Amino acid sequence: MERLSGDYYIYPGATERALRRYRGFLQPPGRRPLYPQDAECSCRGCSFDDVRHVRDVLEEVVRQLPARPRAELERQVRALDARYVERTLPDPFATHRQWRSDLWWRSRLAGGREAG
Repeated sequence: MERLSGDYYIYPGATERALRRYRGFLQPPGRRPLYPQDAECSCRGCSFDDVRHVRDVLEEVVRQLPARPRAELERQVRALDARYVERTLPDPFATHRQWRSDLWWRSRLAGGREAG
């Protein structure tokens, strides 16, 4: 699927990289809130610095996968999503700050130190 995707951000290895990045963001122990960071630039490499973009990529990959692999990836992503909701805070002004505030993962507070 990655090889056939016409999406600039989906390339061979992108799904594994996105999952690793999403897990890594949620890895720090403790209960302190985590704050996603904007990427330095929007190129394929740097864009994965923003965990919200990583979640965008995972959503697109899920959308493009056939049923069985889609279900498997969705299970993994849902588990990570639950931790993301626990470790991030809602942004009451997301509709004014985010270009895709309709996506729940983009409606969380961002801009602080990512490690909490």
